[in-house]
Amino acid sequence: MLAIIESGGKQYLVSAGDKIQVEKLAGEAGQTIKFDKVLFQDGEIGKPYLSGAAVEGKVLKQSRGKKIHVLKYKAKSKYRRKIGARQAYTEVEITKA
Repeated sequence: MLAIIESGGKQYLVSAGDKIQVEKLAGEAGQTIKFDKVLFQDGEIGKPYLSGAAVEGKVLKQSRGKKIHVLKYKAKSKYRRKIGARQAYTEVEITKA
């Protein structure tokens, strides 16, 4: 069974047993999360979401991604800035799609 869910402003194509990384969600490892913004499930297409449809998942871990470096530079003015950032994410295993 395939489903398309929306979380954190992004869409994910999932099926039972898949492991996905979504933007940070509230919950600790082992907790169950219910995704109710389902756009597609079992051949049915929502407009924009399917009413009454849900996908369940189990939180595996809360973590942060690799550090990215952002550089700002302006020519001929001795202006340079270096900023680092790490995105927080939640790893979820889909149990019921």
